[in-house]
Amino acid sequence: MIEYLKRVTVLMGFTASLALAGTVPAGAQSIESAQVEAAVEAVMPDVILWRRDFHQNPELGFAEHRTAEVIAEHLRGLGLEVRVGVGKTGVVAILRGGRPGRTVALRADMDALPVEEATGLPFASTATGTYQGRTVPVAHACGHDAHIAMLMGAAEVLAGMRDQISGTIVFIFQPAEEGAPPGEPMGGAALMIAEGVLDDPRPEAIFGLHVVPGLPGTIFYRPEGFMAASDRVDIVLTGRQTHGAWPWKGIDVIAVAAQVVQTVNTLTARTVDPTATPTVFTIATIEAGVRYNIIPDEARLSGTLRTFDIAQRDDVVARAEAAIGHVAEAYGATAEFSIKQNAALVYNDPALSAWLAPVLEEAAGAGQVNPAVPPTTVAEDFSYYQAEIPGVFWHLGASAEGVDPATSAPNHSPLFDVNEDVLIVGVKAHVYTALRFLEQ
Repeated sequence: MIEYLKRVTVLMGFTASLALAGTVPAGAQSIESAQVEAAVEAVMPDVILWRRDFHQNPELGFAEHRTAEVIAEHLRGLGLEVRVGVGKTGVVAILRGGRPGRTVALRADMDALPVEEATGLPFASTATGTYQGRTVPVAHACGHDAHIAMLMGAAEVLAGMRDQISGTIVFIFQPAEEGAPPGEPMGGAALMIAEGVLDDPRPEAIFGLHVVPGLPGTIFYRPEGFMAASDRVDIVLTGRQTHGAWPWKGIDVIAVAAQVVQTVNTLTARTVDPTATPTVFTIATIEAGVRYNIIPDEARLSGTLRTFDIAQRDDVVARAEAAIGHVAEAYGATAEFSIKQNAALVYNDPALSAWLAPVLEEAAGAGQVNPAVPPTTVAEDFSYYQAEIPGVFWHLGASAEGVDPATSAPNHSPLFDVNEDVLIVGVKAHVYTALRFLEQ
């Protein structure tokens, strides 16, 4: 597991460089807002069309073949240096400005989810894919279709300003953000990093965004720990099969599984202070049995652990494994407990976060940026990039106009949708962030 404190040494060096970089370098041009606004307005019809196309043609993690082809074709048409197959289906494009300078990276994720869409949109997904050996419905129920389209739009805008740019921009279109598919050792960010996405050229900083329920067009984030570390937990309970009428002649793993769920729920709710180190441990799947009157000999459970502190995480894992073992033992069953990290803590560089707020206000408007929201227990593998180089990840409110974000469908819901009116804010946020960083 990546040590969260490793970031401190990286970030201290970046903070010092940021403090020394307050002016536009000699020979560089500060691109005016009016030019950016006009260029973004011009590309928005295409951004909407791209988003709808990706929405109607979603693909699961490491299966984003069509998605990657569409992205790569567009980027090649802009005259960018394009690499495909980075991290299986990942796409990387490099824009080299007209003058030398710094290097910055912008990232979007591409994968969809095994969810059956219920939005009723005219461009709703009817696609299917293969997940855990089964044919499943597939939908962009987390907004990655919008992420792709916004970064494609930003790439087009920035490519049109190439001669005015001092420095280099790396566009990263990443597969498998939702975690490593079954049988894969790592997810998209970790694999792209392992295959050199940050090596040549080496970005000095990286930025990314995610659409979420929120007031439309608002941007919100926080310095330091913003999004939780995420672990996948798998539990295999083994008992002894018997007739449903004679449970005492077997070892009932259904009963054990029920007790395990209650144990996990109680463990964090009653032993961890949520105001100090927010911790969530959820069992989300239970698989056992094939017939109504046979108690099976095995039950499989899986879930997720979300934490903000490595010591707290290790403590919860140790106590959960022990408690689950004791529950199984009490029934005469056995328990196998395994855990695998999906994402580390999203740690937003403090100095970079402070610098970014007025830049994002150029995109969203005055009063539309909140750089001090509470942490959230959702996770993002953008954290792996931040373990290598300083970065900031922010959320873009994308609820429908007039709808209370608290009641709008959340990410991963079959009803989740993105207010397309906010996509212009995301495109501008990417563009302004890259330009202003390179102008320092």
